Amino acid sequence: MRAIVAHTENQPARLTEKDEPEPGAGDVLIDVSYSSVNFKDAMALTGAGIVRRWPVTLGIDVVGTVAESSSNRFAVGDRVTLNGAGAGETIDGGYAERARVSSQSLVHIPEEISLSRAAAIGTAGFTAAIAVLALADHGVVPNSGDVLVTGAAGGVGSVAINLLARRGYRVVASTGRAAEQGVFLTALGASEVVDRAQFSEPINRPLQSEQWGGAVDSIGSHTLANVLAQTRYGGTVVSNGMAQGIDLPVTVLPFILRGITLHGANSVDAPRELRERAWAMLADELDLNALDALTTTIGLDDTFEAADAILKGHVRGRTVVQIS
Repeated sequence: MRAIVAHTENQPARLTEKDEPEPGAGDVLIDVSYSSVNFKDAMALTGAGIVRRWPVTLGIDVVGTVAESSSNRFAVGDRVTLNGAGAGETIDGGYAERARVSSQSLVHIPEEISLSRAAAIGTAGFTAAIAVLALADHGVVPNSGDVLVTGAAGGVGSVAINLLARRGYRVVASTGRAAEQGVFLTALGASEVVDRAQFSEPINRPLQSEQWGGAVDSIGSHTLANVLAQTRYGGTVVSNGMAQGIDLPVTVLPFILRGITLHGANSVDAPRELRERAWAMLADELDLNALDALTTTIGLDDTFEAADAILKGHVRGRTVVQIS
């Protein structure tokens, strides 16, 4: 079968032919219809970290139908998705015509969502859903103040904006392409679009004017530090990415004096209960027509070009890979 495989550490992956998955790799065999290209996929495709076992089939999203199953939770023909859970990092992922996975992190795709839309949601949309649920779980409600979304034109940011707006939050979208993406982000539900430059420089004061009832941050580093310093008393910031860096140059003052919470959204190790809760919310609340508007579909051969564009910041929304 055709697959994109990373063979060696720190080397770009290659589109190649490989054998069918071995039976011992998991208790469910999936006929893969779609995957997607996320920031982590782009890094793995170019050999820039992420992968922790070689050789491995890339693709952190797996979307398709069950071909074989020894799990009592899944039957042949079930529509399923696997997001994160080590796919494309430590186990074979979705850039192949078949994938054998563990049922532990596998989720049934809700009836309201097609296979292609499930891939458009993918790990990015799943992570956005986890972030929105975390804000609500920590008491950030629509009247708690504006919610900031950084990296707003990316996969996580764009889905988060739509989910938050449909829940009644006033959303402020931060992007490096404010003039270019303003109409797009407003259509998704953002009430205001601001330039990321106001957050990306090193923090100048440990506490700044209180602006945000909550935030969803995909950037990390100085951006996250500034967002934390600007969050209102009792607010919550959900961190899910590190596009600017893994460092966090911040003091303890926002946490002590304003009682804010920094919550991590981890799509890789999320338990099954959270996965099912997030997908149920996506089925009930995400504007699927808006999802279509932010989605581009490509073939497996075009994945490398898409990865390069993502790493250069030239892509907005979601990129779906049609496998079969």
